[in-house]
Amino acid sequence: MNQAQINTVLKHAMNLSFFVGIGMLLLKVSAYYFTGSTAILSDASESIVHIAAVAFASFSLRISLKPADDDHQFGHAKVAFFSAAFEGTMILVAALYIYWISLDKIINGVQLEQLSFGTWMITLATIISGVLGFYLVRIGKKHDSLILIANGRHILTDSWTSLGVVFALLMVSWTGWVYWDPIIAIIVATNIVFSGTDLVKKSFIGLMDTADKTMKITLKTQLEVLTKRYSISFHDFKLRSVGTTHWVAFHLLFPDEILLVDAHRIATEIEDVLMEQNDCTLHILTHLETVSDHDIIHKEPR
Repeated sequence: MNQAQINTVLKHAMNLSFFVGIGMLLLKVSAYYFTGSTAILSDASESIVHIAAVAFASFSLRISLKPADDDHQFGHAKVAFFSAAFEGTMILVAALYIYWISLDKIINGVQLEQLSFGTWMITLATIISGVLGFYLVRIGKKHDSLILIANGRHILTDSWTSLGVVFALLMVSWTGWVYWDPIIAIIVATNIVFSGTDLVKKSFIGLMDTADKTMKITLKTQLEVLTKRYSISFHDFKLRSVGTTHWVAFHLLFPDEILLVDAHRIATEIEDVLMEQNDCTLHILTHLETVSDHDIIHKEPR
């Protein structure tokens, strides 16, 4: 599958998320209208957040797929971290709203109607959200799309919220104690706080150019083997990662007597092997220096 086909798959997945989100919102609003359940209202508010987040994520996805240009010479992939931060923040806002409305119901009283009908509708929403969430996360991981993974996890969070709502309605039906409704809504809100916090944390890590630890170990191990093969060494290794794209820089240390043409050929061969050994996009920048030059240039100040 080439990059154009991958981009098409990602766009279709995001469109599916948006339109299913609208369907879920209509389903939950209808369930709230008939039941008056705080838990269902909290679930519906989560769906409103989901639609807003998907719209932003869809916009971000299209930007991230644009090729590099004169103004953005490293590409546009970093917009994925802004998207994840926005979606995580929206999840946290939804959780605060759920807390507020649930506490209000506990203080001022709870009134519920047609619980059986509402339970069936939210059960259907739970199943649809779960299937869609797993699909988006799987596609996102397959193609290393942080935007799609974040959106899929948000939908999975939504399905857990819906599952909690179903449990709340069943408990009210079985026990007759209506306060199960706002109490379980608060528990669900606490759960989604962790999901939102995790997304915000990951976006912060990405925006701060935190190196991918696994990729760093892999590349350095490969470099050690390759440089040993040519009887040279390397140092000052740097890595910057965005999804499947990695910018790599390091210094290659050659013997004093080597010709520039030979040093350049070896460096090129090392770069080619690294790109062949890794199933991702690598942008490699090598700096060539001799042992004596290294000792002079990198000499520690007294």
